[in-house]
Amino acid sequence: MRPARITVVISGRGSNLVALIDAVNAGKIAGVITQVISNRPGAQGLVHAAKAGIATRVVDHTKFASREAFEAALAAAIDDGRPDLVVLAGFMRVLGADFVRHYEGRMLNIHPSLLPAYPGLDTHRRALADGAKRHGCSVHFVTPTVDGGPIVAQAEVPVLPGDDESTLAARVLEAEHRLLPDIVGRYCAGRLVLDHGNVRIIDTRTAADRS
Repeated sequence: MRPARITVVISGRGSNLVALIDAVNAGKIAGVITQVISNRPGAQGLVHAAKAGIATRVVDHTKFASREAFEAALAAAIDDGRPDLVVLAGFMRVLGADFVRHYEGRMLNIHPSLLPAYPGLDTHRRALADGAKRHGCSVHFVTPTVDGGPIVAQAEVPVLPGDDESTLAARVLEAEHRLLPDIVGRYCAGRLVLDHGNVRIIDTRTAADRS
């Protein structure tokens, strides 16, 4: 089976991208990141990708007169890479329904909360304001509902006394760096599918392995 082709879409520093690159290089993901696309020209993640020898592209959303025009250009850039999987790793734009449906079942997003709690922005601040005792991150398939697609997996972290947004965000980010490569690895190994809106994990172990 050929390695899965992965396109990663980012907006910023690209720390989850680095975690994916490391997992690919360590043989933990049966895939290859063929390109990294950013909607921000100065995104630090583009530097990480270039250092890893991965092709980079910028589709600057500020250069387009409408969201539809931006999304058409973004889709064209993604499709040039013929991806089996698209990973939104810190991509900070809301995507329209037609765009999302084009990648149905092959687009994953990492979100810094235990969905359905705290969709959208400022998740750490909101969790602290609510006095939450637990927080974390979620990987989900992308659907037209913002941060509302079928959840694949979550990683929980405690909210500790004295936490502020910075300390809590750092703890969640560590969990993201573990969770996202694991789920991408499962997808690329053919062990994760979206089946009529439901997440299905395929157990490839033999009966002897399970005993």
